[in-house]
Amino acid sequence: MPKKSDYQASNIQVLEGLEAVRKRPAMYIGSTDRNGLHHIFTEILDNSVDEAIAGYCSRIWVTLELDGSISVKDNGRGIPVEIHPQTKVSTLETVMTNLHAGGKFDDGAYKVSGGLHGVGMKCTNALSEWMITTVTRDGGIYRQEYKRGIPQAPVKKVGSIDDSITGTEHRFLPDDEIFSETTFDFKEIIKKCRQHAYLTAGLRITVKDLRVEQGHAPKIFDLYFEDGIKSYVLFMNIDEKFVNEQPFYVNKENEGVLVEAAIQYTNSMDENVKCYTNNIINPEGGTHLAGFRTALTSAINTYAQKSELLKGLTSTLNGDDVREGLTAVISVKVANPQFEGQTKIKLNNPEVKNAVAKVIRDELLIYFDEHPKEAKAIIDKAILSYKAKAAAKAARDAVIRKSALESTALPGKLADCISSNPADSELYIVEGDSAGGSAKQGRDRHTQAVLPLRGKIINTHKYRVDRVLGNNEFKDITTALGVGIGTTLDIAKLRYHKIVIMSDADVDGLHITTLVLTLLYRFFKPLIDGGYVYVAQPPLHKVEIGKKKYYFLNDNEKDEFVRKAKAAGKVPVSNRFKGLGEMNPGQLWETTMSPETRVLKQVKIDDAEEAEKVFEMLMGTEVPPRRRFIQKYAKRANLDV
Repeated sequence: MPKKSDYQASNIQVLEGLEAVRKRPAMYIGSTDRNGLHHIFTEILDNSVDEAIAGYCSRIWVTLELDGSISVKDNGRGIPVEIHPQTKVSTLETVMTNLHAGGKFDDGAYKVSGGLHGVGMKCTNALSEWMITTVTRDGGIYRQEYKRGIPQAPVKKVGSIDDSITGTEHRFLPDDEIFSETTFDFKEIIKKCRQHAYLTAGLRITVKDLRVEQGHAPKIFDLYFEDGIKSYVLFMNIDEKFVNEQPFYVNKENEGVLVEAAIQYTNSMDENVKCYTNNIINPEGGTHLAGFRTALTSAINTYAQKSELLKGLTSTLNGDDVREGLTAVISVKVANPQFEGQTKIKLNNPEVKNAVAKVIRDELLIYFDEHPKEAKAIIDKAILSYKAKAAAKAARDAVIRKSALESTALPGKLADCISSNPADSELYIVEGDSAGGSAKQGRDRHTQAVLPLRGKIINTHKYRVDRVLGNNEFKDITTALGVGIGTTLDIAKLRYHKIVIMSDADVDGLHITTLVLTLLYRFFKPLIDGGYVYVAQPPLHKVEIGKKKYYFLNDNEKDEFVRKAKAAGKVPVSNRFKGLGEMNPGQLWETTMSPETRVLKQVKIDDAEEAEKVFEMLMGTEVPPRRRFIQKYAKRANLDV
């Protein structure tokens, strides 16, 4: 055991400058993967947007450069460059290298801002291989270069310019010593910029991607939305049928909190609400979301009772009822926001709840009085949800009484594994009896369970819970998983930590896979979030050269192999599998089920909004969006005719 004297002053490490950020980057930006990479861009973008919120910036230019760097330029006031009274170096150098220095601490610099802790730009600087910041203000152009957060020279004046031209430009290259991925995704950059353009009406953001093949023009997006979040809500509902044609909109201050919201209902069964504080998204909501939900439920019930629209109901409408089909954007501006963590996932300011609740309730009641037709349509939809839930509860209770969901009895068609340890156990959900039979014979019985799907899986994106619960295939999958559904879902009860969807590599097989994924997404999303869901990649081709066999997932891989084999003077014999049922148990094990040789794709939802839109487009009731998708991508289709 070490002696007390072994713990001395020399054991205490002091991290100077931005060393702390490089030592523990995840503490400041959440992760060092793809998400962290785009977060350091967001930190820079947010600073320019703060200038726009303050009324000093109308243009932002974002450029993805050929060398892998990215630049963000604005026409704001420009970061001050004069000598700072405390640090005795340029203010620009101070805010770029001093971990807790910035204009966000001074009430006079920004009334509201997305930056809170003063670490945003510094994190980007510290985690970049190099960064160059250029400031234009007071008739001069000033520049400083940094390497991994360390200034390479003092701030220099590099030119003169008309003193009416002001702004700041940051250009930086992410450090591959920090990030597992350093290539910016153009679509992700567009998404983040579009969000800010919607949230700040009148701000124009131009995004240019120079990383194109020689001779091709750069990709350019110009983002400008005069109607702000009203346009945002309409964009979110672009493929939906509206209940209220024009979104409800309010922009009003209460108790020092500026509350802006846009609301529109659709025929969808899902809720889609986005919350922002000072233009920063809060994925887990917070006090503004709580106030909004309270006000929405109260306003709808108040108007419905006054208008005698709840006759025949045994109770008032609850939150789930009034939020079915709801699309909303809630944006608040708060002088001193308090968040959970540097990544600002949740707003904690208690005063915001009451401010939002009062504004939304009062303005919604006025809207309902002035738009009785839209009010009735919204309330009728909530009543439909109320009645459907009652029917679903009755159906669920009936199913439970039959011991189909919560019984210990497993489906008869399930060939379970011997292991009772979920961490070791895998469930293969297999298309058809033939493939199911091969899988049962070829599997590792100790760890692999097989559930063949004999009937057609219900399209769970089209129907309410009461209809879905009556489907035998749904009940079999639910029983096999063991986690329950709805409010009873408990991921700790999951019987298998790998759920593998295995279907043929043809059009019908992909349809089955999509139906199962839709079911899991809608009713068991925590399993996807937890990384438990996979899709098997069965081979499409077998090539034999003598006694040796080779398997390939697609035509391109097979054709390339055959070409090389023929060039080497060999005689390859190629066969195309029509389905899993054509494989004998040994082949199925070797190609698709053996942990040593199989290829599995883990299902992830990096962006739930995009996933929801795709599922709705492919599996929903609306035909026009699906037709547009087919028309757009028909030429890329690989048809199995």
